[in-house]
Amino acid sequence: MMNDWFECKVRYEKTLENGMIKKVTEPYLVDALSFTEAERRFLEEIKPFMSGEFEVSDIKRAKFAEMFETTDSDADRWFKAKVAFITLDEKSGAEKKTNQNMLVQASDLRDAVKRLDKGMEGSMVDYEIISVAETPIMDVFHYQVRSTASADQPEE
Repeated sequence: MMNDWFECKVRYEKTLENGMIKKVTEPYLVDALSFTEAERRFLEEIKPFMSGEFEVSDIKRAKFAEMFETTDSDADRWFKAKVAFITLDEKSGAEKKTNQNMLVQASDLRDAVKRLDKGMEGSMVDYEIISVAETPIMDVFHYQVRSTASADQPEE
């Protein structure tokens, strides 16, 4: 099943290192089924990190076919990779390229390409990397099943 990703932007006043206060807008990625769920989940995730006033300024669908994440603490940036999958048309013998966007967590551009290639290892389809660019995405919030007691479970 392919995840539905939504890019949610939060606008708030951020205190900079020099003590100045500046209004900023930061994008985050949320795994959700609808715009409504994306906003609700985003607010749940972001509230503990916000002090003062903030608003969700934008929500839009983000189309990523694949996401390559890592637990490496140096990999603190997100890169959008455009990848062309190359297939052969059996009738005409012509190559056909199908582009898809991937999201790669890495420390820099070289690391992103390396992690993308590693993630694509074992793929049965030929591919070529069209572009890789850093995104402003701050963090990714995956769907997590909340453990709640089911109503049809007997009480002990």
